[in-house]
Amino acid sequence: MKRFLLIWCFPGLIGGLLLGLIIGTMRDLPQITALEEYRPSSLTQVFSSDGVLLARFYAENRMPVVSDQIPDILKQALIATEDRNFYSHHGMDPKGILRAVVRNLQSGGYSEGASTLTQQLAKTLFLSPDKTLMRKVREAFLALQIERRYTKEEILTLYLNQIYLGSGSYGVEAASIRYFGKSVEEISLAEAALIAGLPKAPSRFSPRASMERALARRNTVLRQMHATGIISQDQLEAALEEPVTLAAGHSPSSRKAPWFIEQVRMELEEALGPDILYQSGLRVHTSLDSRVQEAAEEAVHTHMAALETRMRAQQITALPQSAVLALDIHTGAVLAQIGGRNYAQSPFDRSTQARRQPGSAFKPLIFAMAIEGGAEQDQMISDTPVIFPQSRGQNWMPRNFSRNFMGNISLRTSLALSRNIPPIRLTDQMTPEKVVAFAGNLGIKSPLQANLSLALGTSEVTLEELTAAYAIFPAGGMYHQPWRIRKVEDASGRILYASPRKSRSAMHPESAAIMTDMLQAVVTEGTGRRAKASNRALGGKTGTTDNFRDGLFIGFSPAMALGVWTGCDRNESLGPMETGARTALPIWKDIMVETGPAARPEYFSIPAGTERRPMASGNMGLFRKEYR
Repeated sequence: MKRFLLIWCFPGLIGGLLLGLIIGTMRDLPQITALEEYRPSSLTQVFSSDGVLLARFYAENRMPVVSDQIPDILKQALIATEDRNFYSHHGMDPKGILRAVVRNLQSGGYSEGASTLTQQLAKTLFLSPDKTLMRKVREAFLALQIERRYTKEEILTLYLNQIYLGSGSYGVEAASIRYFGKSVEEISLAEAALIAGLPKAPSRFSPRASMERALARRNTVLRQMHATGIISQDQLEAALEEPVTLAAGHSPSSRKAPWFIEQVRMELEEALGPDILYQSGLRVHTSLDSRVQEAAEEAVHTHMAALETRMRAQQITALPQSAVLALDIHTGAVLAQIGGRNYAQSPFDRSTQARRQPGSAFKPLIFAMAIEGGAEQDQMISDTPVIFPQSRGQNWMPRNFSRNFMGNISLRTSLALSRNIPPIRLTDQMTPEKVVAFAGNLGIKSPLQANLSLALGTSEVTLEELTAAYAIFPAGGMYHQPWRIRKVEDASGRILYASPRKSRSAMHPESAAIMTDMLQAVVTEGTGRRAKASNRALGGKTGTTDNFRDGLFIGFSPAMALGVWTGCDRNESLGPMETGARTALPIWKDIMVETGPAARPEYFSIPAGTERRPMASGNMGLFRKEYR
């Protein structure tokens, strides 16, 4: 009898549970008539560390278009990659729902099944982003209602106007203008495929975040279109060969520190997601110091105009560019960032993305390794002709910039006067491979060539990497990874995010202090004498590459590390004798003078294990106490 009751009651119990689930799901479902309206959103405000409003991020970068304005090829591309059965299903994929249930039971959590375009629209407009089985069921019911009320064309148009497509763009019209500078009606097959590939992961596949990933995703969509018969083999091959030409950044004039702001935006979009970033009324407090940023912008404007005038006088038509990066040496906070001369014309960030040869600005890393290994700054080294055997029976005979030799000189003098032979000899003694490893410990992540010319700065690095490495010296040997976001607060004041702070010891404090002293000598006795300023303790190093293609000055005060680069995007020469001391150093000095203390002098800290002693040259130098 009990078995009989179980056989008949169990299905009823299951049915009752399912009925309860359906009733619970249907209760309080949103009204789909709200599809005609867009949800209100609150903009995000971005502030400098001293409270200046720098930018606003918002969700309403949306330009609705009607169905006739959306090319059929874009609709077909989206359907091919997101929902191949769009025109045959009734709003939901039963197999996808079943997979979600099975995965949920197997994992003890929630695993999302495949969603149709209609389900995605329902989720975007009406539901929370929570990954729960209940939300999935509600999404399916809403999708069924949407399908009953609207035509397929209306659903597709609503979706294409609503969906987020990366870089602050909602809807295909805004995305088309953001990426290609044209209306969606004018896009090509390849451009349509790129846009159609964005909904899967807009932050990841945005061409402004990674052109490599964007191209790979675009090409996947094109091949899916070919596989489903939407395009021919000839169309596929032509579209695969079409390059992506991005439009200039949007609204550059409405933002201060645009390169810095773009870096902040990309970090937050990755960390929080687009919906929270653009619709939740956040307050973003950044590391940027508006006073340092304004001084940097003014210095770049003044001195780059002067450089361009000198270049035109030499009949050089190339456009010179510049980049600036300022760091708090004690924390790694980015205080100022300039990636070029005009963001609207060129949003490419030369301070963080461009890898360029640093020339002699790399030499301090060679000397730092020698000092860390036990050398002292009065140690003598030969500045005499030398020949290094190379592969294939060839020899390399490096020269100094001045074309002369000074004989035996101290490490301090060698660095101050930017001699070439001594750092090459040091690299040979320490081995290029170990120099590469040491530079990596100082935060240089760009690939370096393990050869002797590394000592002359022939391997390309970013300005941010090199500036952060220099900051180690006045920071007592501590490496602080650059960061930009102090905290992100929601409307209630709850902290949602802050940039990761990564710090570690990279050098002994005594070695770092000796390097600081040697780089001060560059300013007081050597090639950086133009950087000398009253009441300021400053250190730094010039850098110039072959044929005057790059000019750099990287240095620091007791509070701030500052890197300046000048050059042309296509590696054209800046002109005869346009060294780093002439092109980059004046920018660097102006920033330091404008942002330094008004009255009190500054001093670098001296570790207890060091002391000042006179050198044979008559100058005072910093040494380890045990060194006699």
